[in-house]
Amino acid sequence: MDTAALTIVAVAGLLSGTVNSIAGGGSLLLFPALLGIGLPTQAANVTTSVANWPGFAGQVYGFAEDLKRQPRRRIVLLSIITAIGSVAGSALLLTTSSASFDQVVPALVLFASLLLAGQKQMKKLTRSAGPPASSRPRQNMLMLSLAMAAAGVYGGYFVGALGVIMLATLALATADDLRCLNALKAVLSLVNSTVTLFVFAMFGPVHWPVVAVAAPATLLGGYLGARLARWMREEVLRWLVVTTGVTVSAVLFMT
Repeated sequence: MDTAALTIVAVAGLLSGTVNSIAGGGSLLLFPALLGIGLPTQAANVTTSVANWPGFAGQVYGFAEDLKRQPRRRIVLLSIITAIGSVAGSALLLTTSSASFDQVVPALVLFASLLLAGQKQMKKLTRSAGPPASSRPRQNMLMLSLAMAAAGVYGGYFVGALGVIMLATLALATADDLRCLNALKAVLSLVNSTVTLFVFAMFGPVHWPVVAVAAPATLLGGYLGARLARWMREEVLRWLVVTTGVTVSAVLFMT
């Protein structure tokens, strides 16, 4: 890579890590940058997944205080479920064509963004028409488990906007504030990224020189974004996530 390509990769990695921490969807900054410097589509996809691992690790470190408010049992259970889904998604990417799934991705991202935008209204409807309060936690955990398994498959196949989908689902299924859920999203994103790192490192067309440049940048961006997200007002963060998701969806529809 020449100096211009190195600069593009470093800046895209920094922005990817930062946006992933604040709202999710940052991978869609790094992925097109890698396409722009000449990587084939699948190589750009798996290289983006591998390069983003340090960024997710930086997020978890940055959200350490918020993670203390999360039930440990929920973190462990959702992490295991996400890992299983991630293995399936990674295997799907390496063994099948991406054409059919690519057609579904924009709709998934848009749907998740709209769910997050209508979170308060959805919760009101759920409380007024839902089951008794004593049974709701178990049902919510079942819904969360199924959703995180599906999110793991999605993230193993195409990591773009995974954080938007995870955060929207967590917000609808729990009563936690968005800052606390952002911390849980960071852990689950790290689990997904760790699985894809091992799978793609062994079997995928990873472009390691790009990883060497992008990975440290995503680490720094992930930590900085996590620190910034902790001090943002919840409504500001919510609508930043929604705006990011809708924008990502529009880009995917066009491409």
